[in-house]
Amino acid sequence: MVLLSNLTAAGFSEYEAKVYLALLSEHPATGYQISKSSGVPRSMVYEALGRLHKRGAVLKSEENRATLYRPLPPDTLLDRFAQEHDSLMKSLRADLSKRYSSQGEERLWTISGRSSVLSYASQMLKKADREVSIVLGDSELEALRGEIQAVCGREVNVNALLTGEGDLELDIKDANKKGTCQHQIARHPPLESELHELSHMLLVVVDNRECLIASASPETSDIRGTITKNPNLVLIAWQFVWMELFTQRIYKNIGAELLVQLDPQDRNIFESLDQIKKS
Repeated sequence: MVLLSNLTAAGFSEYEAKVYLALLSEHPATGYQISKSSGVPRSMVYEALGRLHKRGAVLKSEENRATLYRPLPPDTLLDRFAQEHDSLMKSLRADLSKRYSSQGEERLWTISGRSSVLSYASQMLKKADREVSIVLGDSELEALRGEIQAVCGREVNVNALLTGEGDLELDIKDANKKGTCQHQIARHPPLESELHELSHMLLVVVDNRECLIASASPETSDIRGTITKNPNLVLIAWQFVWMELFTQRIYKNIGAELLVQLDPQDRNIFESLDQIKKS
């Protein structure tokens, strides 16, 4: 069922997908044989075979007054599909970009779905010129790690606050670059992350001009986000990351004698961070 669904997603009709799958297992075969093995009615199997042959997914041969069919090898078929898809995407990117004009408006826009949110975040990172400030948990870190490292490789400054257990390595050196990016990476105290519901949050601020704030539902893992270029809201998001990183830098210089003077609630937060450093 998964293969059938994936083939229909690639542009096959249901009958075409069933015919192609049947031919993979048994070929060469006549239309009658394919109808029996695929479950496609004889009245429809030749129409499906004709469309597949026209698309180059099925080959045919006339032999002893019978027509035999065999499938195009999967690797060959999928390579062609990939090339056609890449060509289509390049053409669409060029044509749609000509029609699209970016507006300097300051509205709040909502975006839904994990793949949509992560794709938008990835595009933001690709367009970064000067600085990226980001807050992310483990799943978002794994999804965006490559783009964040690529940002650093372009010598764009990176400020990252991690709310999970994963690590982010940004000491990247490129022989073609004069230096490396300036970056700050800190891990948020897990207790405070839970208290403030940061464990499932993604925040991305790029060049102090646009921000994305998204959060995932712990029950469904679905993500809903908000995107804006409003300068006041972008500034607040940037300041949040800056203050969190500043707090982590201050914590490194707090001695035991000062720590005991804190309120128990605040001391527990710092002690939870200390446990991470020791683990």
